Amino acid sequence: MRRHQPALLGGLFIGVLSSLPVVGACCCLWVIAGGVLTAYLQQQNRAEPVEAGEAALGGLLAGFVGALISLAVTAVFALSGGMEAQLRSAVDSLQIPLEVRDRMDGFIQGPALILLMATVTLPVYAVFGLLGGLLGSAIFRKKTPPAGPIAPGPVPTDAAPRDS
Repeated sequence: MRRHQPALLGGLFIGVLSSLPVVGACCCLWVIAGGVLTAYLQQQNRAEPVEAGEAALGGLLAGFVGALISLAVTAVFALSGGMEAQLRSAVDSLQIPLEVRDRMDGFIQGPALILLMATVTLPVYAVFGLLGGLLGSAIFRKKTPPAGPIAPGPVPTDAAPRDS
């Protein structure tokens, strides 16, 4: 659990801020920021620099967790009927044929909308979280101390000297 704690906290950051009505409009910004936060938290737990691959994996997990949290909040809102009414009024305002409108009504209702959102949200959040983890790794990477001086000593020889 300790190893994945930064990714879980970054995912919580992503999920909460992406779910807020007005603030959630900048969702990709929050996903990248959550990946950066994950890399920062990973680096704070270590004395040595975090590898870029590990920071990328942490950001990927944070994006995935954030997408799950955001989808859960969206599902609760959608199933309560609030989202359906908004989408239905948006569809009614469009000048589209009746058969297309009927097809869109099928997607607006319940699980189909959540499934459609999940197929888009999960990969997008994971990729942007990964990018945020890489960015955070580059920003917060600790410097490695320089190697100490090399002590002078005899130079090893591989072969005996040849006489010409």
